[in-house]
Amino acid sequence: MDCLRPYSKKNINFNNQIIFMSSRRKFLASASALTLGAITVTGKENGKEALVHHVFFWLKNLDSKEDLNKLIEGITTLKKIETLRHIKIGIPAATEKRDVVDASYSISLLAVFDDVKGHDAYQVHPIHTKFVADYSPLWGKVVIYDSQDLS
Repeated sequence: MDCLRPYSKKNINFNNQIIFMSSRRKFLASASALTLGAITVTGKENGKEALVHHVFFWLKNLDSKEDLNKLIEGITTLKKIETLRHIKIGIPAATEKRDVVDASYSISLLAVFDDVKGHDAYQVHPIHTKFVADYSPLWGKVVIYDSQDLS
């Protein structure tokens, strides 16, 4: 099945490892675990409405595995910021091509904060400002979607 193969569009290498599911059972177990994890990302975090910060990066050198790995390295440094409650780093999924799906980005960052105050502290945090200064030469475009959960 195509869904069980490693992401092959760019043959992406994460720290010299390509991660893939070796069986349908492992895939379904992982998907279930991710779904449970997603439930904790929405709704209230520590009794407050969560703020979700979703960032999409387009590399200047779209086919550069080296630049992609550098950007992943940089995004990973953001995990140390105290107001960040949850972080996921992703690449475009090998899902069916549809008019409503934009898979043109190189990498995405999904970050969750307790509230706007936590997000605002993140924006000016020295680790974040260093990330932008050090890694912005790698990207040609960035689009950000910030939202607060209504439920």
